[in-house]
Amino acid sequence: MIGSIRSDIFYRDDYLAFVSDGAPWPICVRVNERIPMQQIIFQPIGMIRTPFQTCEGMPIQPRGARSNEGQVVLDTTFAEGLNDIDGFSHLILIYHFHKSEGYRLTVKPFLDDRDRGVFATRAPRRPNAVGLSVVSLLGRQGHVLRVGDIDVVDRTPLLDIKPFVPAFDAPVATAIGWLDGKAEQFRVKRADDRFSGR
Repeated sequence: MIGSIRSDIFYRDDYLAFVSDGAPWPICVRVNERIPMQQIIFQPIGMIRTPFQTCEGMPIQPRGARSNEGQVVLDTTFAEGLNDIDGFSHLILIYHFHKSEGYRLTVKPFLDDRDRGVFATRAPRRPNAVGLSVVSLLGRQGHVLRVGDIDVVDRTPLLDIKPFVPAFDAPVATAIGWLDGKAEQFRVKRADDRFSGR
């Protein structure tokens, strides 16, 4: 649970301010203010090639895909950005869920039979259809990476690659919410078509 909100909430000049436990300063928001929205356009830097032509039957998490290999094919324009990547055993792939259209704010995830808030799930049908997978790096040949533990649909547009560093990326979790007692099912659970199309 994120720090609880204390009772010291106050209004001043049309602003609402509150102090959260552990926060170094008050958080202030204008009453009835909307967060400014602007369009953000991403350019794919490559494509992820995998054995999965559809979502159905696909692993739902990379660690449930241990025997599956794929390729990350970078556009040659970005090939120089792969310099030094060979020294890492695992990579974080950030990509677009191109087979998922639209979104719902509540979804029924693969590991549960109840609707959950989309931001408390890994479901692909979300306001910004962005996915993340941690894969093993098996080799590199020019602008092509051979990867293991792949759990995405073939021809998925790649947005970014980052090195996986346990000291940065693997904190000790003390709570996993509704997944408590269910998380290990990812090893055998496979995707269906519930998030395909609209």
